[in-house]
Amino acid sequence: MTGPTVAYVMSRFPKLTETFILTEMLAVEAAGARIELYPLLRERETTMHPEAAPFVARAHYLPFVSAAIVRSHATLFAASPRRYLGALAAVLRGTWGSANLFLGAIGIWPKVGHAAQLMLTSGVDHVHCHFATHPALAGFIIHRLVGIPFSFTAHGSDLHVDRRMLCEKVREARFVVTVSESNREVFIDECGGPIPTLEVIRCGIDTALFSTPGAATQGAAVAAPVSVAGDEFRILMVGTLHEVKGQVHLIAALARLSHEGPAVRCRIVGDGPDRAALERAAADRGVADRVEFLGRRTRAEVAALMADSDVLVVPSVPTRGGKREGLPVVIAEAMGIGLPVVASRLSGIPEIVIDGETGYLTPPGDPTAIADALERLRRDPATRAALGRAGRALVEREYDMNRNATELVRRFAPASER
Repeated sequence: MTGPTVAYVMSRFPKLTETFILTEMLAVEAAGARIELYPLLRERETTMHPEAAPFVARAHYLPFVSAAIVRSHATLFAASPRRYLGALAAVLRGTWGSANLFLGAIGIWPKVGHAAQLMLTSGVDHVHCHFATHPALAGFIIHRLVGIPFSFTAHGSDLHVDRRMLCEKVREARFVVTVSESNREVFIDECGGPIPTLEVIRCGIDTALFSTPGAATQGAAVAAPVSVAGDEFRILMVGTLHEVKGQVHLIAALARLSHEGPAVRCRIVGDGPDRAALERAAADRGVADRVEFLGRRTRAEVAALMADSDVLVVPSVPTRGGKREGLPVVIAEAMGIGLPVVASRLSGIPEIVIDGETGYLTPPGDPTAIADALERLRRDPATRAALGRAGRALVEREYDMNRNATELVRRFAPASER
């Protein structure tokens, strides 16, 4: 019996910062499913993970309108005018009141209808969407138009900023995934009670790539972090340079570290709209000589940087616009390497950063607390090693991509094959 054919839908692909989607697709195919890729938009990145190239080559990048799209909609309407118009009405009614969702729904309706027809004729068994906003709306539309079952994974800001039509998507979906127990509570509060189809499935990582020596059984393992007394204390931060990631608070914390003990070196991986402001902040705080902005990096490059670091810092904060992290995958990647983590007590983060066991938690936006946690780790290599070992054990139990992908593939399969 062959595995199911699953259409993956996401906002943009290939997006360098969304390694969790790429990692999941690689593992889902390894678990026996066949993936058809339908991004809502093509992301034109200057840097791309090499593993994404085969998906890009076979992805269905659809225009907003074309003769083929018109023909597909004519076919769908002719097959069942009532179903077609009912789906359109449900989408417009459900998104009304949110400019972002309503205008986005109008924009994607033509191409998603065409995608539905393509999926129907090509034998897609299931549609899985990443993010609860427009991608999940696409799954809703496809299901309403042609009956293919869908599911979606909710992550962070897609769940926290605008929940309009969220409960309608939940009711229509075969199942819903979220990445943390914290997010599960958001769903339950929003939709008014237990949701039998809602499950927490962690975003898995490649535990062979993000690995300590002896922990990997396949693939390319990287060396474990090694600290030498009197050597540099190497801090790493990975994420888009944006308010929600909180890099400005890490920079402020660096200015509070003492000048005694090992020299401090902080490397910040990522790019984004706040880069210039963060570089100015480092200069204003007098720590520009301690901070290096490395720009975008591939998965393998990030793994190598983690192997050459002593601690990962994830200083996430809620933004003024309501954005917040769900559970950053970079935490699991760092723990796979054996790094302790200093992170904000926010959303699902405490589910993986267990204070005093796998790292230290700090209040969001508190540079003094970040500095205190870093100072403790800076002066205590034995504690760093113990926290790193505990983090690796936790990742192996709950965040292994192959184990979690197997769970997804089982749910993707038609009921008769489970």
